[in-house]
Amino acid sequence: MAAVASIAEEILDLKRERRAIILAHHYQESEIQELADAIGDSLELSRRARDFEGGVIAFCGVYFMAETAKVLNPSRIVVVPDKDAGCSLVDACSADQVRAFKRLHPEYAIVSYINTSVDVKAESDVLCTSRNAVDVVNSIPADQPVLFLPDINLGNYVRKMSGRRNMRIWQGACIVHSTFPARRLSAAKSEYPEALVAAHPECPAEVLRMADFVGSTSAIIKWCADSPADEFIVMTESGVSHSLNRLAPHKKFHFVANENCNCSECPYMKRNTLEKLAACLRDLEPRVEIAPEIAERALRPLERMLAIK
Repeated sequence: MAAVASIAEEILDLKRERRAIILAHHYQESEIQELADAIGDSLELSRRARDFEGGVIAFCGVYFMAETAKVLNPSRIVVVPDKDAGCSLVDACSADQVRAFKRLHPEYAIVSYINTSVDVKAESDVLCTSRNAVDVVNSIPADQPVLFLPDINLGNYVRKMSGRRNMRIWQGACIVHSTFPARRLSAAKSEYPEALVAAHPECPAEVLRMADFVGSTSAIIKWCADSPADEFIVMTESGVSHSLNRLAPHKKFHFVANENCNCSECPYMKRNTLEKLAACLRDLEPRVEIAPEIAERALRPLERMLAIK
């Protein structure tokens, strides 16, 4: 504990020295969330990055999130604890693939989930997060076809909720949410019969059909905290337990293991550590750098998203 406290003190000293802000996604380890100036999902942290007035942004999440912060703050230094904190959804969709689709189908509006690389964002018409994806798709004229990328489960959920038929969906998937098996959720419901189920829309459709609530990470946290119920099965990454236990310490939260690691953790998110956070603030490396032309093109669909909701 003494070592953790010492590293935490070093991080806070470096934060003051660098005029830095620490942004942490809900899926980060608890000790990182404890030091963060803001904890949130992709949309919340994008807005916080946009409104920040300091000199350095230390983004504790995965790399595409830090790229988004850099797009919104081109003149500021953006650093990450671990540059290899990637995302299976980013890997599932390249800018070359999107450009090829656009050449063949120029009539389509490209709606890209924020879980994409900055190069894919630059090829997009508008971005979305899991919280506002339905609103973003609904903002596009009903007669214009839409390509939704890259998450197939979120895309199917959006198509169902929006009622949109002229919508094609990419075939990417989150290695955490997409591998939550319905059979394990059924077993958990039998084990905890009084528990309500909250699920992220990146989960498979058969999991979502069993949920009492479907929403983004932050929406799940708020729903569980505000609900009169006392017990929940939470179908998302287990890092949300930090906020859930802080907001509702008297309630019980159960997590279902996925098929990949027999756990409910994202291996990319968990690459970040206090030691790496201290090092990136001290050395200002790894630093996120984006070509100005790409950043300018990526900013347009990002601003369209932020203007919608």
